[in-house]
Amino acid sequence: MEKRRLGQTEIEVTAIGLGVMQFAGGKGLFGMGMPVLSGEQMNTIVKTALDGGINWFDTAEMYGRGRSERALANGLKAAGIEAGQVQIATKWLPLLRTAANINRTIDRRLHFLDGYPIALYQVHLPWSFSPPEAEMAAMAGLFEAGKIRAVGVSNFSAGQMRRAQTALEKRGLTLAANQVHYSLLQRGIERNGVLETAKELGVTIIAYTPLEKGVLSGIYHKDPALLDQKSLFRRSSMRRQIESSRPLVEALEEIATHYEATAAQVALNWLIHFHGQTVVAIPGASKVTQVEQAAGAMAFKLSGEELAQLDELSRRLFD
Repeated sequence: MEKRRLGQTEIEVTAIGLGVMQFAGGKGLFGMGMPVLSGEQMNTIVKTALDGGINWFDTAEMYGRGRSERALANGLKAAGIEAGQVQIATKWLPLLRTAANINRTIDRRLHFLDGYPIALYQVHLPWSFSPPEAEMAAMAGLFEAGKIRAVGVSNFSAGQMRRAQTALEKRGLTLAANQVHYSLLQRGIERNGVLETAKELGVTIIAYTPLEKGVLSGIYHKDPALLDQKSLFRRSSMRRQIESSRPLVEALEEIATHYEATAAQVALNWLIHFHGQTVVAIPGASKVTQVEQAAGAMAFKLSGEELAQLDELSRRLFD
């Protein structure tokens, strides 16, 4: 499976990783909105990802206060994976904290990961009581102590990325990644300078919510009744997306037939190829079929004409 370097580091990741927020066990700020999966289900999802060629996983302290990290470690152990055979990204929770907390809580992250090292450690949100410079200084200290291999951020603006990069360069490091919301239906980073800055600095963009909670898979276009299973708030926002995105999803499905693929796989394929090697994606999966599809998105490459067609249809949604 083709791999890409994470930023300017020596860490190599597949273009598709697996986000495991859904392993939070129904706990934490984000976990409350996720289905509760059994240990066996989570182990099977991890094993399926590995069998499909995925070599990295993204988790976070915020995903159940260690539950997601521990569940991921359990899944890797059940699959017979030894430390260092895969890459793990996790995140520090900055809410109501200062940068000093980064050093105080790193051992908790390593405890829950149960022997698996942290390849990429990320500041989850730019909302701590400390500036990016202090956060990056703390992260650099972890790198120098051998507790992490690379430094990343999440949801940082272009300006915050530059400040983080400048601070890391003073310690001989570079910013490896910025994890942001990006998809064919969410292209804000192309307009706010984040993508341009990432390309300039050699920072990898890690795209979360790349399928817009299933909207880009086309399942809700075919069966709108499935929306009834969602919360009232989510139903209303998704319904608007479904109606506006119908021409785009129809194009995804048409292109998919040429590759014996699915609309979701084509949407992911666009993400990981339209900007060269700058963007990687971390779809989540609460079902084996979802992780199979995610891994399968790496099995083909859209043509230049197809990439451009989807780009144009997507841009019409923002005009």
